[in-house]
Amino acid sequence: MKAKRVLLTGVGLLAAFVLWTILIMSVDVQNVGQQGTAVGFAAFNTWFHRLIGVHMRLYVITDWLGLVPIAVCMGFGVLGLTQLIRRRSLFKVDPDIIILGIYYIIVIAAYLIFEMLPINYRPVLIDGFLEVSYPSSTTLLVLSVMPTLVLQVKRRCQSKASRLTVYVFAVLFAAFMVIGRLISGVHWATDIIGSILLSIGLFKLYYAAVLYTDMRKENGI
Repeated sequence: MKAKRVLLTGVGLLAAFVLWTILIMSVDVQNVGQQGTAVGFAAFNTWFHRLIGVHMRLYVITDWLGLVPIAVCMGFGVLGLTQLIRRRSLFKVDPDIIILGIYYIIVIAAYLIFEMLPINYRPVLIDGFLEVSYPSSTTLLVLSVMPTLVLQVKRRCQSKASRLTVYVFAVLFAAFMVIGRLISGVHWATDIIGSILLSIGLFKLYYAAVLYTDMRKENGI
């Protein structure tokens, strides 16, 4: 059953994220970060950071482009609100849109949790301040939101050309953002890896929930 496979994949990725986080906190931890902060996988992270350097222009570009997934979230929020107003009942809003709203809240909660429980700090100061770096919030946002855009367009749009256009845009945009964030030098490499595991794991759980909802609807439950 596809829903079960997707669910197990999501759980597996989240388990991998938890394990990865534990490893970052325990393997080769050295005080090599800004202001002497501790960094896990220190030898690898510092080697990679020296290799790529710091590119603040790329950081700024990816920072501003982070507004794109936020706009996507707002767009679906407007869709859900429109359905609520027209149908006059929350229970009549499309289930996948309700689940999407819950999913976005979970993504925000994950971000806030790691802001309050810092694992790593950035390898560079941002405007003179030391900021939390794990997991990369921009990577988390992009990889959590853009797949939902592809999925929702696939479910709601009949035009194959439009669906293909959105798919290509989402893939290229996500790739640029993740790679750009990695080589900008404002995160440790392990921060990006952690974000990839967390975001894709969360998306798989959302997708599984949508598939289970579709199954219940098809079975008249």
